[in-house]
Amino acid sequence: MNTKAILLFCASLLLNFSCKHENKITHTPEAAHSQHWSYTGETSPEHWVEIEKNSDCNGKYQSPINIIDKDTDSVKTKDNLKILYSPTTLLSKVINNGHSIQFDFEAGDSISYKNEIFHLKQIHFHEPSEHKINGIIYPIEMHLVHLSKTGKITVLGILGEEGNQSPLFEFFESFIPLENGATKDIHQKIDLSSLFLEDKNYYSYDGSLTTPPCTENVNWVVFKQPIILSVDEVIKLKNNMPLNNYRNEQALNNRIVKLNY
Repeated sequence: MNTKAILLFCASLLLNFSCKHENKITHTPEAAHSQHWSYTGETSPEHWVEIEKNSDCNGKYQSPINIIDKDTDSVKTKDNLKILYSPTTLLSKVINNGHSIQFDFEAGDSISYKNEIFHLKQIHFHEPSEHKINGIIYPIEMHLVHLSKTGKITVLGILGEEGNQSPLFEFFESFIPLENGATKDIHQKIDLSSLFLEDKNYYSYDGSLTTPPCTENVNWVVFKQPIILSVDEVIKLKNNMPLNNYRNEQALNNRIVKLNY
């Protein structure tokens, strides 16, 4: 092999090594920056805007909020909400998704809100509560997430107060503990009528999901009267979820909160 051929061969090897090395370095920073949201540290709610680039987390109509009674608009529109829950609806499964304990439902339960039907998809929990009423933080908050056929979302927020034992929460907690990332099939009947939601006054406002992507245009219904559950039930839920899995209070930004009675 002459000198010219040797030089060309060496140059080819050098170029090939350089390209492979460059490709390896290019992909490393992307992997290093692939973060997922959480409730602590550098991926806590204060940083969701930074790590969830295509989300609504920096929008003007975010949730949760602090509901101040004296600033609400009291209206006789309680009939806008009709609870259509069935005693034979089946719980499909329970999931520990790393953010909360979530119960998924099979088809059956639904609500009518402002003359539109929303189907109950899942229930999950936050501790302590995400919404405040007159600055008061409750030990637990339960979110009942409903979806319409057109993709609209209505979430019922129910605050929990410590007191007597709750048979409903005993039923929920019979399926935990559950390891992070684990799923357990249930397929058992559940009757949510013990919540007596149709008898309660509620606040309503336009907001967002309280977890990324923080989707806005969510109908929020937050019941004024809390449900009662025992201290042990609160502790059991708390021990099976991330500590303090709540989003910080969001600015109202001139939104009107209604007290429906």
